[in-house]
Amino acid sequence: MLTHLSVHNFTLVDELELELDAGMTAITGETGAGKSILLDALSLTLGDRADADRVRQGKERADICATFDISRIPQAREWLMKNELGNDSECLLRRVVTRDGRSRGYINGKPSPITQLRELGEMMIDLHSQHAHQSLLKKTTHQRLLDDYSGNSEALTQCRQQFKHWQTLQQQFDHLKNNADEVNARLQLLRYQVQELNSLGLEPGELEQLEQEQQQLSSADSILQSSQQVALLCEDEEAGLAQLLNRAIQCLGDIDNKPPALNTVADHLFNAQVEIQEAQGELRHHIDTFEADPERLQWVEDRLSGVYEIARKHRINPEELLALHQNLAEELASLEGSEGNLDLLETEVTSAKETYLSTAKQLSEVRQQQAQTLQHNINQQLDLLSMKNAQFAVAIATDAEKASATGIDDIEFLISTNPGQPPKSLGKVASGGELSRVSLAIQVVTAQSSTTPTLVFDEVDVGIGGATADVVGQLLRTLGQDGQVICVTHLAQVASKAHQHLLVHKQSTSDSAQSTLTHLPQPDRIKEIARMMSGENLGQQSMTLAEEMINQGQQLAI
Repeated sequence: MLTHLSVHNFTLVDELELELDAGMTAITGETGAGKSILLDALSLTLGDRADADRVRQGKERADICATFDISRIPQAREWLMKNELGNDSECLLRRVVTRDGRSRGYINGKPSPITQLRELGEMMIDLHSQHAHQSLLKKTTHQRLLDDYSGNSEALTQCRQQFKHWQTLQQQFDHLKNNADEVNARLQLLRYQVQELNSLGLEPGELEQLEQEQQQLSSADSILQSSQQVALLCEDEEAGLAQLLNRAIQCLGDIDNKPPALNTVADHLFNAQVEIQEAQGELRHHIDTFEADPERLQWVEDRLSGVYEIARKHRINPEELLALHQNLAEELASLEGSEGNLDLLETEVTSAKETYLSTAKQLSEVRQQQAQTLQHNINQQLDLLSMKNAQFAVAIATDAEKASATGIDDIEFLISTNPGQPPKSLGKVASGGELSRVSLAIQVVTAQSSTTPTLVFDEVDVGIGGATADVVGQLLRTLGQDGQVICVTHLAQVASKAHQHLLVHKQSTSDSAQSTLTHLPQPDRIKEIARMMSGENLGQQSMTLAEEMINQGQQLAI
């Protein structure tokens, strides 16, 4: 239940602190006074679109806070606990809108996205707009109202998810099937390319090894010639390295009383002589076993040519051939199984469709049952609203071939306003006044089944008057008996039935205007009801009639 509303710098309101009680609260005022400003401010806290024009002229920001008692709304308390936004029986929604159009939302003092304000707000308050009768001409509104009345929210969500899954699979299947020619052409090319790469049989590291071997084999003559020159330098009997080292060692050996440094030198030379002798042995073995192999060279060069040719064909570097081979082989394996995948996908499509249709049929059955109850209750309300000859009907045409995210039903509200005439579309039969009363009857009926404790009606009584307005007031008061109803009205017959009465008054100066809202005590309430009936010229008769109307309204019990 809405218990407190704080509004600062919002359109015509400078500052407003309003306490609200259970029961029916009427909001009245002269035309243009700003009766709907209160509900506009409340809508902002519930996640409505923010507009910089709503900030009061000359101010930097508008600030609106709405406090709710959620002790009787378990789903709201559970939602708050789940989102770690509090676990008390009181909930505070706040919205701040700046002059540049930016806005921020808060839940119990914690910054929250607007989607969360909207989601939580739907659990606590149900707002019925004065323009609801306009949307009543749309079939989408008919389906929404019936599902809301039937409590189909969970089933409808499931239906939407299953329809989306089915359609996604269907699109995948259609794409694969419709592109079969392209797939076959790609398949033939892949088979040729993979076969060619299989025949090449390039191994990891082989390319580098072949290139090194090709360099060695192509330089065989120069390698052998250089090796022989090195051997000659080492083995020459007069000037070879081995002979010169041997002479140096002998010279050191002939020195008597050698200092320690020369002994060290002699050791180094001896070690060098051993190293040279080992190098000579390995060099001689290399020369004796080295053979130029033209045939091997030709094979290596042919192998490299084959590798380079396939790389050029694919327009890649030779080093990338192994990765290309793997990728093409994987794509080939995938496409070769596409025929089996197509069959499997077709099975999945069929299964998803059957699952969706099963849920849609169950949803349709519930709609068919609840439609009878809904139209019966609405006809009862129309009878009370002086439309005794009207017959309201909910037409449901079920066709699985016209499946959609909301099911397989085409739902339309029909009405006949004259005896003997079959029900037809609302826009073709009902006049403006009749459409307003039909809208009101629907809102009253759906509100009676609402689980939200606060119901807000914004001039839903537009287009009616007289005895019908009196009935509307009775209906709204009845709705407020076990909850909270807030009603903006211009009808004395409706306002007189309220448990509380708020008056909106606008004060204007040459450069500004401001709206205020106050609770009316009994004497002032009588004056306001009299004004609503007779205008500004209040006489004793209108005052007496207003008092009598209020007294009768307070004793109502339907």
